[in-house]
Amino acid sequence: MTILERPRGDLHEACSLVLETDRLILRAPRLEDAKAVATLADDRRIAENTLRIPHPYGLGDAEDWIAVSNLDGGEDTFLITRADDGAVLGSCALRWTTDETPEIGYWLGAPHWGRGYATEAARALIDHAFGEHRVEAIVAGARTSNPGSRRVLEKCGFQWTGVELHRIRAIRSSAPFDRFRLERAIWTSLKGWGRTATRVRCSA
Repeated sequence: MTILERPRGDLHEACSLVLETDRLILRAPRLEDAKAVATLADDRRIAENTLRIPHPYGLGDAEDWIAVSNLDGGEDTFLITRADDGAVLGSCALRWTTDETPEIGYWLGAPHWGRGYATEAARALIDHAFGEHRVEAIVAGARTSNPGSRRVLEKCGFQWTGVELHRIRAIRSSAPFDRFRLERAIWTSLKGWGRTATRVRCSA
């Protein structure tokens, strides 16, 4: 079953979903975002902590990524932008695997680290997964050498489940990743995170 076949409640099926938080707007990437994406993603620190981002990362890579985003039904991809000025901060996605349990992933440009944006974006994506897709659990991973990403997942309620080896495109080799899982019951108990609930709307 693909994302397009999954129930989405009362949302308009043909629209592009936009997730809004207190400080962020998560929306589908557009071609005009390519330069900003390339500038942020062309950072070895980002590439080495994600599975699929190459290094170096140029304008063509960003354009190719944008061209295929949200087309195959296997991933909900969002650009993370700042609500007040529209600045591109990074990207996040909800990726579907074969067992109906989606995996979240995210990266944030280095100039925007340490401000809580990754946690805020991850929580919006989690709300989207449990609220719109009605899944029972979400999984995630963080490279063992990336404690910042691990802290984001722990603050969102994820629980550690073990360590797995995953191949990283940028280093052309495999590295250990901590694996995490978040159950619906835990998300429900943590919905009082002390922040405004994620708002969902449609964009043409």
